[in-house]
Amino acid sequence: MENAETRHPLPARTAVVTGGNRGIGHAVAARLLQAGCDVVLVARDRERGEAARASLAGTGAARARLVVGDLSSVREVRATAGALAEACPRIDVLIHNAGLWPSLRVLGEDGLEQSFVVNHLAPFLLNHELEPLLTASGARVVQVSAGLYVKGQADPERTPTGLDFHPVRTYADTKLCNLLLVPRFAERWKDAGVTVNAVHPGVIRTGLGDRDGLLGHLLKAVKLLWKSPQTGARPVARLALAEETAGRSGRYFHIEAEQPLAPVAADAALAERLWTQALELTGLERTPPPARHDVA
Repeated sequence: MENAETRHPLPARTAVVTGGNRGIGHAVAARLLQAGCDVVLVARDRERGEAARASLAGTGAARARLVVGDLSSVREVRATAGALAEACPRIDVLIHNAGLWPSLRVLGEDGLEQSFVVNHLAPFLLNHELEPLLTASGARVVQVSAGLYVKGQADPERTPTGLDFHPVRTYADTKLCNLLLVPRFAERWKDAGVTVNAVHPGVIRTGLGDRDGLLGHLLKAVKLLWKSPQTGARPVARLALAEETAGRSGRYFHIEAEQPLAPVAADAALAERLWTQALELTGLERTPPPARHDVA
């Protein structure tokens, strides 16, 4: 005899993974598919994105979709959010995995340094633009962070345009900017059923930070000793799906161990400055936190 659950099966969870065409993002997508999720990959290049989606055949490519989106300018991030809202009737998991470790200072169409946009402003704007979908499902938001944030120096006057650019430290600076706002989002969403946490997945062998020349060859040799993207995907997927991490919000995890933020990332006054600045740079208005939307 059929029961209500078999007549009306619960919909699969929908998970969005930015930078899902390679590295940790691709490995996370595979894990989420194995767990029964519908997965939406966000990738800048359509051809590479389709190839990544097709390569998930063994883990359920039929449940993997692609949204082409560039996260290097405010205009493109907003367009990506619109494409995701159109493609996804619901979002249960949002994983901010896309990241950029630049070797040169490059300013985008906004006059902003590109890694500042990709690593910091893009997650901030996506969180706001997708907020109605996130609150409707009580979503989990996971920010892939980096332990190097402790070396960061977030300067609201210089970091956005790369006036303090450094080929190593700028990555740490922009990751620190992003991490400073995770507790702010947790506070914003505390009554809306949405959780947000950051995780450093370990030192993982990906293409992030690859360089040309002798330094690039040396880095590739060193990376052979680092752990695989599949290993890095495990703590990210755990925050996205595991029962033991449900309800936690505004936390930072080093792999699977929760850790307090270092003092450099716990500066409330700096976080307030960065939040206000991000609102201005993305053209968002100051809005009250959303109310909880319970879904049957």
